[in-house]
Amino acid sequence: MTDAGGRLVAGVGARRGVSAAEVRELVRAALAAAGREPGALVGLATVAAKAAEPGLLGAAREFGVPLWSFPAAELAAVRVPGPSAAVRAAVGTPSVAEAAALLAAGPGAVLVAGKRVSAPKGRPGAATCALAAAPTAKPRVGVEGMF
Repeated sequence: MTDAGGRLVAGVGARRGVSAAEVRELVRAALAAAGREPGALVGLATVAAKAAEPGLLGAAREFGVPLWSFPAAELAAVRVPGPSAAVRAAVGTPSVAEAAALLAAGPGAVLVAGKRVSAPKGRPGAATCALAAAPTAKPRVGVEGMF
């Protein structure tokens, strides 16, 4: 991970039915751990199969940013430090959070915060998040979700 300045993209992986509150709190925790404010966030990014997930759309709406999505095959081509066989089996790519953040942030992007899992009380987390920044201020745009 690196301490890149500029605008950030949060890559988010999620289980079906994740709440917007769980995603929002996870992204806020990742931003805080990276020493960044929510205002640095320019978008959320995920795998296309999750682009219509209400919790992801709701979190993007609450942050006032777009939700970008990418096909699993594009995400699978991105090198990440924490690939997962379980994620590959579930959605067709070994990484959603890290790969989506890096892909959406654009060429030369670097991870500012690696994958972290949400930690709701009394149950397993339903979301993952990673933050990426690019040396340029303009993120790459995938398929934008509607909200």
